[in-house]
Amino acid sequence: MDSLLKVQVIPNGPLKVEGMLEVELPDGTVETKEKTTFLCRCGHSSRKPYCDGTHRKMDFQG
Repeated sequence: MDSLLKVQVIPNGPLKVEGMLEVELPDGTVETKEKTTFLCRCGHSSRKPYCDGTHRKMDFQG
């Protein structure tokens, strides 16, 4: 049985993903994340698809 994956939408911030997941990057490589991962929603992170905190500087609302 697969474990439950939890996704929390942080107001004006990233998606907080808890649990094991695989992230397929644009170049086709796959990264496995096992605990907590923050995914960018603002589109300005220099570490996409991961959040680097830039949403605070950009005053992201969402």
